[in-house]
Amino acid sequence: MNIPNALTLFRIGLIPVFVILFYLDFPGSYIATAAVFAIAGMTDWLDGYLARKLEQSTPLGAFLDPVADKLMVAVALALLIERYNTLWFTVPAIVIIGREIVISALREWMAELGKRTSVAVSYLGKVKTTAQIVAIIGLLMMPPVEGSLWYQANMLCLYVAAVLTLWSMLIYLHAAWPDLRGKAEENR
Repeated sequence: MNIPNALTLFRIGLIPVFVILFYLDFPGSYIATAAVFAIAGMTDWLDGYLARKLEQSTPLGAFLDPVADKLMVAVALALLIERYNTLWFTVPAIVIIGREIVISALREWMAELGKRTSVAVSYLGKVKTTAQIVAIIGLLMMPPVEGSLWYQANMLCLYVAAVLTLWSMLIYLHAAWPDLRGKAEENR
C-alpha cells in the first residue's frame, strides 16, 4: 500500500459519507455535501500527481483510480437527479454516466487486445472531468432555485461537461474504431 493508493481508497470510502450527508437535513448540509465531493475531487488530482512524482504507480492504482472517479461522479449525479427531478437535469446527467460506462467498457476491451494506450486519458478528458467536478460542486452547494443565477450558471457548466463528455467519447471511439471494426469483421 502506498500513498496514492491510500488516497484512492479514501476517496471510495468518502462515497457513503457523501450519500449520508446528502440526505441529512441540518444547517450547512448543502455546503458539507459539496465539501466532501470537493475533497474527493482534490484527492483524485493528488493521488495521480503523487503516483507520478513518487514513482508509485501500481496496477492496483491504475485499476482503482478510474473506478473511484466514476463511482463518485455517478453517485453524485444520481442523487442530484433526484434533487432536481427535471428533464433538463436528467439528460446531461445520463449522458455523463452513460459515457463513463461506454468508455470503461471500451478501455477494458482495448486492454484485452493489448491496445489500451490508444484510449488512454487525454487532455480533453481532464478538462471534461474538471467541468464535471465544478458543475457538481456548484449544484450540491445550494438548494435548487430554478430562476437563480447560481442555478443557471451551474446548469450551463453541467451542459458544458456533457458536451465535453460526448466529444471526448467520440475521440476515444474514433481512436479505437479500426480495432472495433476489425474485430467486427473477424466475427462475420
